[in-house]
Amino acid sequence: MTTPTPPMPAGVTAAARLRNGQLRAMVAKVLADASGAPMTPRAIAAQLGGRSSGAVGNALHTLADQGHATITGTAPVTYQATTTTAGVAAAAIVPAPPVTPRPRPNATPAPVTGPITRPNGAAYHPRTLSGMPDVTALRRLRDAGVPALMYGPPGTGKTSVIEASFPDLETVPGDGDTVVADFVGDYTKTDDGRYVFVYGPLIRAMRAGSVLFIDDATIIPPTVLAVVYPAMDGRRQIVIKANGGETVTAAPGFYVVAGHNPGVHGAILSDALASRFSAQIKVSTDYDLAAELKIDSRAVKVARNLSTRQAKGEIGWAPQLRELLAYQKIADALGENAAAGNLIGIAPEEDRDTVATVVRAVFGTAVEPLALGARA
Repeated sequence: MTTPTPPMPAGVTAAARLRNGQLRAMVAKVLADASGAPMTPRAIAAQLGGRSSGAVGNALHTLADQGHATITGTAPVTYQATTTTAGVAAAAIVPAPPVTPRPRPNATPAPVTGPITRPNGAAYHPRTLSGMPDVTALRRLRDAGVPALMYGPPGTGKTSVIEASFPDLETVPGDGDTVVADFVGDYTKTDDGRYVFVYGPLIRAMRAGSVLFIDDATIIPPTVLAVVYPAMDGRRQIVIKANGGETVTAAPGFYVVAGHNPGVHGAILSDALASRFSAQIKVSTDYDLAAELKIDSRAVKVARNLSTRQAKGEIGWAPQLRELLAYQKIADALGENAAAGNLIGIAPEEDRDTVATVVRAVFGTAVEPLALGARA
């Protein structure tokens, strides 16, 4: 048996913050109004206007400890009112505040005419993609519902273009230890010793209709990454098993974009992953931009030379924009020879001799990797 949600009391707004114990009293009211029918935390949360079923579960646990509710089932867990439930029940229910969508770019964004400021304050200089600025192209893919996979060596600017394109970004930094909870959330202990479910970036992005960026997606275990797939296809839903089987439906605007570093140890672009990212966009270093940013022309020349060798399969590594920016910072701090030596030192061991030969030829000196010497 269910009852309609009572009207909001006069003077109480939907965004009102609940007082200590207020949620527990509202949970007791729903149980008491159910006239003895067993209810799950999820069903009670729905009657409370979309409150967190995790928080409702904690409230039910407390009510059961106090004798104001009793557990009647375990799969799923259900609760039932006792003779004392009505005595601790609230007089009315305060609905949960609505989820306010985060701002997102317009479907027809203004033309991009110059650098875009990223969240960290750095400027991103758009590049051309299919005859238009890359940020414009990515925003159009979002509006068309076409997930994009950005691939290329580390340091080429994959994260930069994604951050510049989507100000409403939730990010999952991927690695071999990433677990499902890093996407959907997990229980956390409160100051009073209870546990509440805190939603992860996937759920936040789905509810707000914003963008989920899965960085280094191809080194995340496939069984973990699969949690995102139902949200990306026609279902646009996922079930949070850890939170009582709660179902979350993606709001309009929800979009997924991912990064892939080919050649990085453990990075595997599986068929299942590739099939879900219909747009796959190669990202390489813009060496012309490096020159425009006033990076030492010799360092840029080294990078171009090594990049050509890499393309021919002679070596496996070449400095990207990230390394060139670091070069300039080191040169400003320690001098050009130190910065040139660091280009040798950061090269993979199997490519270091070739890198050293190119660096020394371009700089015209016997540059050596950075190393500590005798006591000063």
